Amino acid sequence: MTREIAIAVMIAFALLILATMLLAWRRRLRRDAGLTAPLGVPEHAEVLRRDEVLYVSTTRHDQPLERLAVAPLAYRARGELAVTDRGVALCLDGTPTVFLAASRLVNIDRATVTIDRVVEPGGLVRIAWRVDGGTVVDSYLRLATGDPHDLLTDLQRLVPAVPDPAATDTAAPDTGAAR
Repeated sequence: MTREIAIAVMIAFALLILATMLLAWRRRLRRDAGLTAPLGVPEHAEVLRRDEVLYVSTTRHDQPLERLAVAPLAYRARGELAVTDRGVALCLDGTPTVFLAASRLVNIDRATVTIDRVVEPGGLVRIAWRVDGGTVVDSYLRLATGDPHDLLTDLQRLVPAVPDPAATDTAAPDTGAAR
């Protein structure tokens, strides 16, 4: 095989890989077209703090390697996270402001790994929230400066308390008589 033929084969192989990646991403966009994030900050929301962040990804809940293309959170971006008294506003470069009302928030904690990013233990902030339709997803952020501990404390105050199912259990106690 001559050198020119070898180069042509490598270029063709590289183009085939790129075309496959493009088709796979377009298929993911079509698959996740029904998942959208809520847009716009409500009037009179009081901003409690602002932080510069790197938005990393949104994934299926508790599946940090399964990326979702939730509009407008499909691509990684720099931006600002604003914690308000009514929820969390995510203002990313080149996208409309996403507002996660406190009622949509499920859990806030720290993470180490997600698709496209592995950091020091607890270096990512994971926000579990509900998209329209009730599906729970996880969005991952990395603070540009500072320690995420203070941000986590402020964010966790927004998460609605989940009632303890054991406290609301009204079933009769098991006396063992049915055995």
